Amino acid sequence: MALATEKDLSNREFDLLVVGGGIVGSGVARDAAMRGLATAVIDKQDFASGTSSRSSRLLHGGIRYLAQGNIGLVREASREKMVIHKIAPHLSDPLAFIFPTHKRSTWSLWKLGIGVKVYDLLCGRRNLGKSTVLNRKQILELLPGLQTSNLSGAVRYFDGITNDARLTVDTLRSACNHGASVTNYVRFIDAHQENDIWRCELQNTTTNVSYEIHAKCVINATGPWSHNLPHSKTSLRLTKGVHLVIDRSRLPVPDAVVFAEGSRILFAIPWGERVILGTTDTDYDGPIDSPRCEPEDQQYVLDVVNEAFPAVGLSNQDVLSTWAGLRPLVADKHGNPSDISRRHEIKMSHPGWWDVTGGKLTSYRLMAEETVDAVAHFLRPSIEPCRTATTPLLETPNSIHVSGILPPEVSEAAVEHYCNQEWAVHLDDVMIRRTSWRYYHSDHMSIARIVADWMGNFLGWSDVAMNRELSHYEMLAESGKVPPPHFNNSLNGNPSILSREDTYSKS
Repeated sequence: MALATEKDLSNREFDLLVVGGGIVGSGVARDAAMRGLATAVIDKQDFASGTSSRSSRLLHGGIRYLAQGNIGLVREASREKMVIHKIAPHLSDPLAFIFPTHKRSTWSLWKLGIGVKVYDLLCGRRNLGKSTVLNRKQILELLPGLQTSNLSGAVRYFDGITNDARLTVDTLRSACNHGASVTNYVRFIDAHQENDIWRCELQNTTTNVSYEIHAKCVINATGPWSHNLPHSKTSLRLTKGVHLVIDRSRLPVPDAVVFAEGSRILFAIPWGERVILGTTDTDYDGPIDSPRCEPEDQQYVLDVVNEAFPAVGLSNQDVLSTWAGLRPLVADKHGNPSDISRRHEIKMSHPGWWDVTGGKLTSYRLMAEETVDAVAHFLRPSIEPCRTATTPLLETPNSIHVSGILPPEVSEAAVEHYCNQEWAVHLDDVMIRRTSWRYYHSDHMSIARIVADWMGNFLGWSDVAMNRELSHYEMLAESGKVPPPHFNNSLNGNPSILSREDTYSKS
C-alpha cells in the first residue's frame, strides 16, 4: 500500500479529510471509504504514535464505570468489544480478570459479585467468558502470593486484550483497501472555506513541501492535540497514564489481576512472556508530544503491586520498558481524573467541520460510525449504511505473521512488509508501533541494528541516514519520550532537522 503523494492528494476533491491517524481517525476513514465517500487521512507523525499506541491494550466495558452507575457507557463498550472480537479475531483474545476483595473495602465481594453478573448481561449475554465468584481458598490457589490480610475472596470476569497500534494500522489498511488515501508525516497547517469547500494547507514534514488539498468536510480526530487545530472548538482535560513491562517470571499470574487503589483501578496484564503493569490517571499540563513515565509514576505502580504481592519485591531493575500516553477527555474541571466520563462527543463547530473528542479505544468503531452518519446527513442523506460492524477488518492471509496481539518473529520479510505495505518511514515506526519489539525484547537495541540494516536496503538509506536513525531510536528508547523531531532520510542523508511542535498551528 503506497503512501498517497502530494500529487495524489492535490489533484482531487475529497468528500472528507480526516486529520489524525490514531484509532478514531482510522475508524472514520475506514467507515467513510466503505460507504463510498472520497476520503483522505493524514497524520503529522506516524500513525498511532500518540494515545493509540500508549493504552492498556484492553477491550473492555469498564467494570469501574459500572460502579459509577454509567450503565449506558458500559453497555456500549461491552457490545463494541464483542464486535471487534468478531471483525478482528487476530487482534482480540478473551482475557480473564481476577479482582480480589477485602473486608471493609468499598469494593465488597457481594457488590462485585452482582456487578460482574450485570456486566455479562450488558454484553448481550454473550461475554467472552462467564463470570464467577471465588472464595478465599479459591483465590489463594490461583494467586498464592497474594496479600492475605482482610482478604475476603474475589470475582473473576472477562474482557479482551488487543494491540492498540496494530488495530489502528490494520484499520487503515482496510480503509486503503476500500479506496481511502492514507499519508503519515503530513502536518495540517490551516484551512479556509470557499464556496462550501475547505481549502486545506498541508506540509510534508519530511521534505518540507507545502501543498493544498480540497475537501467538502474536515474531521478533527487529533486526540490530545485537537484543541490546537485551527477552527477547533474542543475543550479537553488531559490525563496521563503510564505502563511498565516486566518479565512474567517475576509475577507469574495466570490471568489479569485487578488492584483497587481508592477509586482508581490498576492492572497486571499477562502479555506472552511479559506482564504489563498500569495504569495511572493524573492530570497533565506538560508538552503534549512528550509525556513521560517519571520516576515517581514508576514507583507508584511498583508500590501498588508490591503491596498486593509482598513476596515479589519488584524494583526498578525489573522494569524492561515503559510507555506513557495522554487521554483526551472531554473537559470537566471537577472531580478526580478517574471519575471523568469516557463518553465521546461529535460536534460540528463550522459547516463541514467536525471535532471528535473523548471516548475509549474499545468504542472507536461506534465513534466512527456516528461521525460518518453526521457527515452523510450533511452531504447526502442517501449514502450507503454502515457495514463496519459486520465486515472483517482484514482477510486472515493478509494478517498472519505481521499483525497480532504478541510481537511477530523478527524477520526481514516482516520488515519488508511494514515498509512496503504499512507506511513505515523511520526505525521507530517498525520497532515501536508495527511490532512492539522495543517494549517486548530486552535486547531491542540489537534487534534495532538488524532492522535498520533491512530498512536501509528497502528505503534506500545512506550510511549517514542509517546511523542517524539508530541514534534517534536509541535516544527515544532510553528517554521513553514520544518521538522528538525526525530528520530527512530521503535526500542522501541530508541532516536537515524538521520541527514537530506540540500544536498544528503555523509557526
